[in-house]
Amino acid sequence: MKTALITGANKGIGFETARQLLERNFKVILTARNEKRGLQAVDKLNKYGSNIEFLLLDVEDEESIKNAAGDFNKLEIKLDVIINNAGILLDNESINTTNYEIIFKTLKINTIGPILVIQNFLPYLNDYGRIINVSSGLGLFSEMSDFAPVYSISKAALNAVTKQFSFSLAEKNISINSVSPGWVKTDMGGPNAVRPVEKVQKQLSG
Repeated sequence: MKTALITGANKGIGFETARQLLERNFKVILTARNEKRGLQAVDKLNKYGSNIEFLLLDVEDEESIKNAAGDFNKLEIKLDVIINNAGILLDNESINTTNYEIIFKTLKINTIGPILVIQNFLPYLNDYGRIINVSSGLGLFSEMSDFAPVYSISKAALNAVTKQFSFSLAEKNISINSVSPGWVKTDMGGPNAVRPVEKVQKQLSG
């Protein structure tokens, strides 16, 4: 049985990824920053497979990430897949006027958080394991526009993070990729998004 850890998995893309992996007989480590919502997600997912554990993990908080890694260590198992899914989109104005708090929080969650998650859980990842960073088309220079500039910058930086880890992990034969799921019907994507969440998950769980 393979084991996958997913950040921000209490809803949206992370939740659906967990569901599909459970159906494929993975053991899923579901993480969320809110314990109540995380446990509610676990309860909903139990009907798809019972091999699921909850870890409290806030990607914005380094101490929380370290504590989650310590709690995972107590399970005495190894990871095969790490999926950095947690992310936020807060800005809706020009880069000329976006305030510091939005810039800092977005970069901390979307870019720095995945770095810290990988660093802290890497000791538990099997050789030939896999890391997936959920990015965005807005992080590509070819698709970037003036929409959500800070979010776009954070995802472009996440793509660079992915590249840097690919160099450092090559000797362990650990693959790491950025995946752009497209415009998805989630809380972040909104009701007008063109892709159902069920379809997107095949990119992450396939």
